[in-house]
Amino acid sequence: MKKRNIIIKFVLPLNIMFFLGSSCTDEVENLQPFINGNPATFFNSVSAFQNGLDGGYLQLRNYYADSGSGYQGMPDILSDNVVQAFTGRLSNDVYYDYRYVPSTAGFINRTFSEAYEAVNVANLIIGQIDNLPDAEPQKNDILAQALAIRAMAHLDLVRLYAQIPTQSDGANASPGIAYIQVENGDIADPLDQLERETVQSNYNDIVADLERAAGLIDAENGEGRFDRDGVYGLLSRVYLYMGRYEDAVNAADQVSVPLATGAELEGMYQDANEAGIVLELSIDTGTETGTNTLGNNVGVLYSQSSPDAVIVEYAIEFDLWNSIDEATDARADAMQFVAVDGDGNSYNGISKFFGETGQNNGRVDIKAIRAAEVILNKAEAEFELGREADALATLDELRAVRFDPFVAGTETGQALEDAIQFNRRVELAFEGHRFFDLKRRGESVVRSNNGDIIDGSGTPADALTLDAGDFRFQLPIPINETNANPNFNQNPGY
Repeated sequence: MKKRNIIIKFVLPLNIMFFLGSSCTDEVENLQPFINGNPATFFNSVSAFQNGLDGGYLQLRNYYADSGSGYQGMPDILSDNVVQAFTGRLSNDVYYDYRYVPSTAGFINRTFSEAYEAVNVANLIIGQIDNLPDAEPQKNDILAQALAIRAMAHLDLVRLYAQIPTQSDGANASPGIAYIQVENGDIADPLDQLERETVQSNYNDIVADLERAAGLIDAENGEGRFDRDGVYGLLSRVYLYMGRYEDAVNAADQVSVPLATGAELEGMYQDANEAGIVLELSIDTGTETGTNTLGNNVGVLYSQSSPDAVIVEYAIEFDLWNSIDEATDARADAMQFVAVDGDGNSYNGISKFFGETGQNNGRVDIKAIRAAEVILNKAEAEFELGREADALATLDELRAVRFDPFVAGTETGQALEDAIQFNRRVELAFEGHRFFDLKRRGESVVRSNNGDIIDGSGTPADALTLDAGDFRFQLPIPINETNANPNFNQNPGY
């Protein structure tokens, strides 16, 4: 048995403050106020465990959909996909300019605290799962969802604050995070002060949790929850990050969700359909006024809006936009809108996460894993295995539903690798992947000298490059966490 914990400011004591939510088949929402209770006695029914899972999903979406520093958008702000609009509020410029330090507010501390809170909630469920009898048909599925939540939160922590296994030769042996886990009957000890484990250890634990979950979870669990497709979709990502390419292919092949068609793509981002979604983190959205909406406006990282105007915070980078064929590529309409400011300047606004159909409040469900990512994980893994014909065929599965007219690809060698990475960049733009894709491939962030205006004029970024190997690819551990636990060493360079 492995029982771990780390002193962090939010760690839950034995007498927990716990989110009590109501399960539903549509969106996980309308969470009720906190209650106090001992987890050993509180978790005594299927409904109590389901409420616990709702709390875990709440914690995930808290850091993915945070309106000021969400995990769905900040990795693009850290990369080369966007350019800051200087007529906006200059929000998150400390991240955009790579000036963050351990005391920087927002994304750094928000992700650390909320992700570890998701871990704690998952561990409470896992530790008490034997309160349900083995004959209870939902027991295995509840356990599997908790394992998947624990794995996902740890993955988000380790890929942000530590190296990714394929990033460098020494990545696996470099400092990772603390992987906090309990087994049946355990409650994590909030007084433990653990040291950081290695990256390799962290990823091995993530895989172990996900592989265990895959053998237990139900085929379908409804919107906003892990199911079999979600677990295998996340595994395909983890294996790709680890360089376990054959495993990435096999995991991708287990995902049954079909790709969204070009006609469905724009509506999917507006919550008009669920096409191509493998895992979604459901939030209270713009049509549900009066519900628990605070902090769930991920789209406002890119644009602020009012009844009278749209203020662009970050625009689509000029060269990226011009690399897309608007006439044939369905992704163009799904990602861009033209915004005009009070001075008459036009911008390539980001329409992903702009709002539900008819809304412009930046509040939509988080598309955490899509079938398109899974296909691209598979194509890249096949290429890395030297199976170029397979990689081309897999890439063309995606291109066939994105381009009209579609012409089968003929690329080989470097041209094929470039095509896979280009389509990955375009397909997953503004969805929280680009920074991690550059990082895991050991590549630099290289921004153009283009400005924020729609024609490429205007003000370019102050920081045009982040060289591969720069210490800032690993964000700093929040200073309040290292103060609380001196054993949790700060990342080099900070």
